[in-house]
Amino acid sequence: MSVSNEFLNKYNVSGPRYTSYPPANFFNNTFSVADYIDELEASNGQVPKDISIYIHIPFCPLRCHFCGCSTVIAQKKSVVCRYIDAMKSEISNVSSHLDLQRRVTQIHWGGGTPNSIEMSFIRDIMDHIRGIFTISEKAEIAMECSPAYLEFSDIDQLAEMGFNRMSLGIQDFREDVLKAVNRMGPKYPVKDIVNYLRTKGFRGINLDFIYGLPLQSPESFTETLKQAIEIRPDRIVTFSYAHVPWVKKAQKQLEKIGLPTPEDKMEMLVNSIAQLEEAGYISIGIDHFVLPDDDLAIAFQQKKLHRNFQGYCTLETTGQVYGFGASSIGQFFGAYAQNLKDFPKYIEAVEQTGYAIERGYKLSRDEQIIRSVVNSIMCNGILEFEEIAGQFQLTPQDIKKLTGFNPSKFEDFILDDLMVLEGDTIRIRDKGFMFARNIAMALDPAYNQEENIYSKTV
Repeated sequence: MSVSNEFLNKYNVSGPRYTSYPPANFFNNTFSVADYIDELEASNGQVPKDISIYIHIPFCPLRCHFCGCSTVIAQKKSVVCRYIDAMKSEISNVSSHLDLQRRVTQIHWGGGTPNSIEMSFIRDIMDHIRGIFTISEKAEIAMECSPAYLEFSDIDQLAEMGFNRMSLGIQDFREDVLKAVNRMGPKYPVKDIVNYLRTKGFRGINLDFIYGLPLQSPESFTETLKQAIEIRPDRIVTFSYAHVPWVKKAQKQLEKIGLPTPEDKMEMLVNSIAQLEEAGYISIGIDHFVLPDDDLAIAFQQKKLHRNFQGYCTLETTGQVYGFGASSIGQFFGAYAQNLKDFPKYIEAVEQTGYAIERGYKLSRDEQIIRSVVNSIMCNGILEFEEIAGQFQLTPQDIKKLTGFNPSKFEDFILDDLMVLEGDTIRIRDKGFMFARNIAMALDPAYNQEENIYSKTV
């Protein structure tokens, strides 16, 4: 793929990542616990029918300066124990409003650093979940792990608990880059970890990397991905570093060291796409590269790829998402609900009321429709107005009117060979996937390009 920096700059504007629609900055604190309970009960009759569970562990041994997540530095065991007890209570209270005949098809642990807490705490939560819910035999049970704190015995225990997927946060193989961002390197060779995971039945093994960090260069990032390709994980993700110091003040530390130039960062992006595709990885959605026999590759080919706050998944495994723990987000057909971010306040709220909702958002029918439009573009690279219209018993013209569709908005995308417009169908070309956010923005009537709200799209 040959893309110039000038070309990338043309589309490098501020815009939502669309992990949700509307984006999380639309959430508001008028959303109450009563609203939450109403949405929990309504979710029993909504699609997708299955249940996805998200568990948030906010604790980290170190705070990486680039991090945009809700994290806190590791706490003493008694505090972690109290947090785990609060989550168990929250799970029990939420489940009392759910139809427990529904299957759990996805459990995802994120953070923070979930594997930095004792395995006994993880087992406690998993046993609690299994004691309440019906877990599908094909359920995807995943954890985001830092290889700096991962023992082979931990992998043994996680496998015993039913975990079958793992994402390793590598970020970069260079020690100087990791030191600059205040991150510990892997405790054991990543290749050995990945090989051991495979012997324990883990699939969809993922390595995460970030480009745009201090001390990185196009040449160094190419070498990092060369090492990743040699390990041959099922999935490789190359996240663009989102520099938002007005939101995450710790990121200002990186400015003191110096960030790569926009031109160098874009070169890293272009090089990584070419390098990974040449190595046999398929580009899906944005940022993600998977081997051809991976579940995500198959779902993408069948136009059955889905996306939520936890990342890409298949329509087969996704469900209404119920989030537990500080800052976690529930994603239902009709609403989003987010817990308190401050973990001591989260614990107190659950202990006092049984819930910890801080803010949320109820989607109008129009927003539900636009969400389907945006998801279709972001996940599968295609928008068939007739297909979306059929989902909501509308006409293609209704969908076009709702999204503010105007062919003139897409002239540059078409001229630059990023997409084609054929009748009532928008189809993104291979080169266009890195600009899927831009194309989705053209179909989002609520999009307002303002600085210091969203990260850049490239």
